[in-house]
Order: sequence, then C-alpha cells, then structure tokens
Amino acid sequence: MSGIAAMASGDRLAEVMATMARAARDSGRAPAEVTLVCVSKTFGAEDILPVLTAGQRVFGENRVQEAEDKWPALRQSFAGVELHLIGPLQSNKAREAVALFDVIETVDRPKIAEAIAKEIAHLGRHPRLYIQVNTGAEPQKAGILPQEADGFIRSCRRDYDLAIEGLMCIPPVDDQASPHFALLRQIGERNGLAKLSMGMSADYELAIQLGATHVRVGSAIFGHR
Repeated sequence: MSGIAAMASGDRLAEVMATMARAARDSGRAPAEVTLVCVSKTFGAEDILPVLTAGQRVFGENRVQEAEDKWPALRQSFAGVELHLIGPLQSNKAREAVALFDVIETVDRPKIAEAIAKEIAHLGRHPRLYIQVNTGAEPQKAGILPQEADGFIRSCRRDYDLAIEGLMCIPPVDDQASPHFALLRQIGERNGLAKLSMGMSADYELAIQLGATHVRVGSAIFGHR
C-alpha cells in the first residue's frame, strides 16, 4: 500500500473516532463507553496494517476462513488485537471460531449455541458471546426473531451454560434504524445484557445516541472495494 493510501486510512480512522467521541458526549456518555469494531472483512493484510499502526486493535470479520488466513500473522506483529466474528457462523466452523475469535456476535439458533458450548468445553477457551437479533424479521437474514429472543437467551444460559454478554443487530437497509436500535436495547435491558453491538458506517452516530456499546464501521475507514 502506498504512503498516501496508508495516511488516508489513518486519517479516516481518526475522523471516525472523533465523531464517535462527539456523539457519545452529546448523549451524556463518556467516549470510552463505546468501542469501535473496525470491519476488515474482504480487506487484506496490506490494507489493515496502516489501521493497526494507527493504534486500532478491535476488528470484525465475517468469515472464519478469511480471518484464519490473515489474522494469526498480524497478531504476531501487533499485541492486544481483539477479533470479533460478525458474520453468520456455521456449526461445522464452531471449533475454528472458538479458537480464533475473542467475541462471537452471531449466536442465533440452538444448533450454534450447542456447537459453541461443545467447543468451549473441548478447547477451554471462552470467547465472549452476543446473540444476533433479526429485528426486522427479514427471512434472508440471520438472527433470532425478537419475540423469540428472551426464550433463546434463557436457553443459552440454562441449557448450554453459555455466558451471554450482549446483543447484536443489523437493521433492514431501507428502514429507519432508530426503532431497531431501541428494540435491541429493550431486549438487552430486560435480560440484563449491557453490551449492544449496533450501528455501522451510515448510522453509528445514531446508534451511539441510542445506547450502542460497540459500533461496526468498515467503509468509513477502509473505503469501498
């Protein structure tokens, strides 16, 4: 990557961080309450290096195999990386996901909960876990339906002994995002889940105003492929 491109991604990272801090303060929150998950899916190590060099340490990937291909080497050079799985997880990839990721944000059905619990017991590694909620009830999208979320959270805790930490959602692209963010927060509040991963490049400021603790931002930092 050229020096100009590297500087551009670093500048965009700084701009996103400044916008996040302003949105938090405007909402009466401390900027430190909100974590940037820098979405590095589809970008190679050469694109990620400038952002790591600028100090970013929390990253999101959609696919287990893609993350396996690039992150072990990057982690050897940069300490303190926290890797989030933000894409759908297949049960046959549960072992690799538990071994590699620090946070799995896409627990969304009993089969996945069972597979993760099995691999946690096998590997002795405990990634932090979020339930993905399909707030728009979109048939093509992963996530537990809102009306089933409370029961699924109870089942994860009781039946699979999983320590669920938070919730994640991706609102429908053509909907106003705020009702979806508010719904996710309500589900979190009644289930004692303080962590909310919501908001992306187009709406992360709004998500922060509505209680996001994690925002997933990719194109605003890396640009578009």
